[in-house]
Amino acid sequence: MLTGNRGVTNLPLYSDILARQMQAASPSSFDPAGAGGLLLGVLLACIAAGALIGWSAGATGIGILIGAVFGILGGTLAVYRRYRGAF
Repeated sequence: MLTGNRGVTNLPLYSDILARQMQAASPSSFDPAGAGGLLLGVLLACIAAGALIGWSAGATGIGILIGAVFGILGGTLAVYRRYRGAF
């Protein structure tokens, strides 16, 4: 049987833990579409630069491949630096 203002756990019903209001989370500044666009832009720029360098050296395919590898690394670095504080 309940007596007074006590609940099942023998704590007052007006406990400070239950009375705290929830705070809304601050909105994130992370934009997934912007991150994808930045990644794709850097990747394509590096592939184009690699193709141009490879074409001038006489091996366009190898230049595209090397440009793609540098583009993946450069795109990942660019997205990391741009959205570093978003999380």
